[in-house]
Amino acid sequence: MKNLYINNRFFFTLIGVGILYVLSFFFPFFMYIAHAVLLLCFLAAMVDYLLLFNQKDGILAQRILPEKLSNGDENPIKVDIRNNYGFKIQTKIIDEIPFQFQKRDFLIQKEIGSGRNTYFQYILEPKERGEYNFGSLNIYAASPIGFVSKRFNFQKDANLAAYPSFIHLRKYELMALQSEFLLGGIKKIRKLGHTMEFEQIKDYVPGDDIRTINWKATSKTNRLMVNQFQDEKSQRIFMLIDTGRTMKMPFKELSLLDYSINATMALAHIILKKGDRAGMMTFSKKTENKIAAENKSGQLKKISESLYNIKTNFFESDFNRLYQDVKYSINQRSLILLFTNFETLDGLNRQLKYLRGIAKNHLLVVVFFKNSELQTLIHKNPESMQEIYDEVIAEKFEFEKKLIIQELKKYGIYTVYTLPENLNIDVINKYLEIKARGIL
Repeated sequence: MKNLYINNRFFFTLIGVGILYVLSFFFPFFMYIAHAVLLLCFLAAMVDYLLLFNQKDGILAQRILPEKLSNGDENPIKVDIRNNYGFKIQTKIIDEIPFQFQKRDFLIQKEIGSGRNTYFQYILEPKERGEYNFGSLNIYAASPIGFVSKRFNFQKDANLAAYPSFIHLRKYELMALQSEFLLGGIKKIRKLGHTMEFEQIKDYVPGDDIRTINWKATSKTNRLMVNQFQDEKSQRIFMLIDTGRTMKMPFKELSLLDYSINATMALAHIILKKGDRAGMMTFSKKTENKIAAENKSGQLKKISESLYNIKTNFFESDFNRLYQDVKYSINQRSLILLFTNFETLDGLNRQLKYLRGIAKNHLLVVVFFKNSELQTLIHKNPESMQEIYDEVIAEKFEFEKKLIIQELKKYGIYTVYTLPENLNIDVINKYLEIKARGIL
């Protein structure tokens, strides 16, 4: 009997019977009608019960989960339900989704014909990495009478892990192959030179760079020949992620750390597709999660597993320790993308000598973030004195960020200054630009 539930229709019918009994005090003939309706009500309830509970497997249902969840993305959860009853049923579907989503009003209603299937999906968007536990998939079935419902339980306690964003990796790969990204329009990457990796000698065609003419081959063949180069491969690219307190700042329910982790995942995928070597490490009080730069087949999985376990803390990040570890563990010139956040010029100046030390031996790109809340204040038309004050303060902070960019530029340190939601595209775009220019 624990799966038996009485529906509102039954109670509404009883209320109607009660009204008839009240009327019978004034009009005695209503007494007979009330008795008849009450008897029919209980008979209908018994028939309804027998229709639903006489068949053990009246409903079969399956929740189809992905292999893993993609953090910060929309993940489809699919449900397939089959009606094995000999009549049409009304169903209420209540899926016990993980507590992290805080959705306590989950309810989907479906009408399913006899012997038919219904197939639908709903969307979950996780905001943190980790384990997600699904409870039971509950289906409440009611016959056309609708007085009672029978509950069916399926797939209790299913566990699913949320990994750094991976759903859009294919999209970024296609963009990278075309060397263009959509960011307020199409931004084309113009190749400004050649790397040092020679490919072949070929006939000159109009449009070839005349600086690549091979005069020795030209004199031998008596026609213009040029050297053809290809992008240098197997370059080392390291992604360093700051896990200190500055990365705990949330934007659109995701922390800066999670934005950085998702961007690292996307960038690592493109790096490996381009034939380069991808590596990473995290740092705060000490460096952790070190992965050497490789381009083996299992490298992306290794990086994904390492990113999955990264946690932030509230410590001040030790850039001195980072500088020492980079100096001794990365002994070949590499492209280093440092994901961190500087809010003030004073904050940068405290760490600048260590960044300059890293930039002496490597090509350093510092990735830090625009405050999207400040951007809304700057582009807002102020209507009161308080709003004017807010806009002036916001412009002051934005100007300080520009000073940070200029200060880093003085020492040959590249920057990516971007909104958190545009981070993936902007860091991949910067990597492709550096590759195209051949400055690594």
